[in-house]
Amino acid sequence: MSVERVHRMSCAVDAAAPAGALYTLVADVTQWPLFLPDTVHVERLDFDGVTDRYVRWADTGGELRRSLVRRTLDAGGRRVLFQEERPDGPVTASGGSWGVEELAPGWSRLLLERELTLDGGRGAEAERAVASAEESAWTALGGLRIAAEHWRRLDELIVSFEESVRIEGPAEPVYEFLYGVDSWPGRVAHVMRAEVSEERPGVQRTRLVNLADDGSAYPTESLRVCFPAAGRIVFKRTRPHPLLAAHAGEWCLEPDASGVTVSCRHDVLLDERAVGRGPGAELAAARRYVREVVGRESRAVLEPATRYAGDPVRTLRSV
Repeated sequence: MSVERVHRMSCAVDAAAPAGALYTLVADVTQWPLFLPDTVHVERLDFDGVTDRYVRWADTGGELRRSLVRRTLDAGGRRVLFQEERPDGPVTASGGSWGVEELAPGWSRLLLERELTLDGGRGAEAERAVASAEESAWTALGGLRIAAEHWRRLDELIVSFEESVRIEGPAEPVYEFLYGVDSWPGRVAHVMRAEVSEERPGVQRTRLVNLADDGSAYPTESLRVCFPAAGRIVFKRTRPHPLLAAHAGEWCLEPDASGVTVSCRHDVLLDERAVGRGPGAELAAARRYVREVVGRESRAVLEPATRYAGDPVRTLRSV
């Protein structure tokens, strides 16, 4: 019989930001994909103002992992307690807390404390789990610190929008087209090359070479989690457009009796350092430019998807 062991960690960073701004970033997990490099998607399942429960997909050690977390939020004390439900082995229990302390006007400290209970009979795996947890902790602290230090302009740096199209046809071939990224070169106007690998069904890593407005090529890389039954594909560009610090979003299909509405939501974080080098040095101009470029790329995918759905051979196959 193996003996469980407990690993405790405590790490902190100081940020040139008010404590309230830093706490807000910790509390709102829905925006973590824009601030935490390893976080691909977060889906909040329940929230009553004090407790919440969410699912998080994170790229951990080259593998996309899903975790289900329950939290208790104390806005007055700027403290969040969390507990992971059903963690993956060799971790048998995982929980901890976030805390924000005001150091001085405009300065605050973010403290993350975490406790892992590990299966003592799986030594090497346990060591890797501890190393992964520590790396994830420092990644989260660093990402939230950087975001907090942009708190004055953060609302201007984030751009969220949606493109959609109505298709008179079945949803299945549209989803098939969106799923099959490797078929996009020659069909999607800006995609020159595409590589796709699946570490398991429904989890894709894509590498695209895209054509920019000036005729130059730029690469992007993405992680995608696909939910065929729900008609959804969530994604994060791990290597986004050169003007962006982060880019996440979702393809969503909503079928009805006569067709399907296909939409693509985008949440992007402008890279303030790159804005001055891009088209239009002002932030407002950069927002408009990125909105147009990313929106045009979505429309370029939706157009052939519409034709694909209207192909009688494909339609017949999907019925």
